[in-house]
Amino acid sequence: MAKFDETPIVKDPAVNGVLSAPKLREHASAEVRCHPSKPKDTAAIDLPTERVPDWQERAVAKLGELLEKNKALRVYMDICVRCGACTDKCPFFLGTGDPQNFPVARAELMRKVYRRYFTPAGLFPDLGEAADFDEEMLQKWYTYFYQCSECRRCSVFCPYGIDTAEITIAAREIMASIGVATKYVTEVVAKVYSTGNNLGIPPAGWKDNCEFLESDVKEETGLSVRFPVDEKGAEVLLVPPSADNFANTDTMIGYGKLFHFLGVSWTTSTYCNEAGNFGLFLNFANLKKVNRRILDAARDLGVKTIIWGECGHAWRAGIYTPTLNGPMDDFEPPYPYHISQYIVDMLHKGAFEGHIDKSANDEYLVTYHDPCQSARAGYLIEEPREIIRAVCNRFVEMPDGTIRQKTFCCGAGNGLLTDEIMPIRMAGGKPRAMAVKHTGANYLATVCAICKAQLPESMHYWDVPVKVGGVIDLLARAIKM
Repeated sequence: MAKFDETPIVKDPAVNGVLSAPKLREHASAEVRCHPSKPKDTAAIDLPTERVPDWQERAVAKLGELLEKNKALRVYMDICVRCGACTDKCPFFLGTGDPQNFPVARAELMRKVYRRYFTPAGLFPDLGEAADFDEEMLQKWYTYFYQCSECRRCSVFCPYGIDTAEITIAAREIMASIGVATKYVTEVVAKVYSTGNNLGIPPAGWKDNCEFLESDVKEETGLSVRFPVDEKGAEVLLVPPSADNFANTDTMIGYGKLFHFLGVSWTTSTYCNEAGNFGLFLNFANLKKVNRRILDAARDLGVKTIIWGECGHAWRAGIYTPTLNGPMDDFEPPYPYHISQYIVDMLHKGAFEGHIDKSANDEYLVTYHDPCQSARAGYLIEEPREIIRAVCNRFVEMPDGTIRQKTFCCGAGNGLLTDEIMPIRMAGGKPRAMAVKHTGANYLATVCAICKAQLPESMHYWDVPVKVGGVIDLLARAIKM
């Protein structure tokens, strides 16, 4: 990890794996910002290539449009009483101490603009409840709405059920509409349209690595485990995060071993070899367009079943597929299906009976990190745990207030996995790291590619000696092929 400015990061210790609210540090993270987007990328994804001349009017109009389309957003603008229940729930506040990272304070950046242009409070802006959408406000939006990972932890504790992630999503959509977005997010979306995946790997590269994995597994096990690509008529289309085929290869091998063991024909698609959907971090149009590629690939290949791989935000976008892109009645099941759900269904059917050697994982004391997007937003909570218990003898949970619905973000979700904001990533990852350290585990399992990229770095930074890997990785070790 390259050196970076650690000033924004609070170093206070945790107690029994849990952090207390730090002392307030005004503007502690105000200077940490994502790099701006490049014209070549925004042009490729139907966004302005530079800030539009009438950006203030356009932004206010876009806010008005979103208020009309999303009634919940208007409710969230109106009902907050600033009770403070959310203030110490955000990992980015806990890690920086910057009060602008209170979820309520971040949301107030939008509420002030809302009051100025859409409520009677706008007639009296000097009272402090309303504010113009000027250059200063835009810069605050750009800074702090990209220090929010849309993890929704604050919403769990809000007595009014305000979904602060919806506010962040709206703010990013408004900024994107006037030509203000981040390099990382726009670059990734553009790569999906040009190559089929977030990493920008061309079809030949995808096929080559699948062939390499076949050779690797053959050498390790003596078995001819296939990693098929673009096979028409296969039973299953697996849509993994592309990182599984290049960085998290143990996870990709896990998919291959699973389907080989079950005797199920499967394939990936070079048109859409990416489950991750960075449109979720940018605007609705790209969210919808990126997700549509999954159904198009599945229909083109004539598969029976679509299975989403281990990716948190892919699953959050994926569960909305029937709403975003129409019915899935031509697939079985006729709704989004996660690899963890599939494995649990196979466990319940007895498919692994007598073929699991739990002792193969005895070198690991395993704990599980609930990715925000698959757990809190995607209801995928017990399935990964059931798999771990089925294939491991040694499993320990982190403290209750840090898991399941109350899980902490890895620190880099929803478009924050970029090096220029490393101080924010390490600060936001601190609550999770402290909870892991408390368990004494040496294997941190999760079902998210972003988490698998972020957690090794944050664990190293916070001095937590733990291996990070997928849940299916553990299954692959335990299956007696």
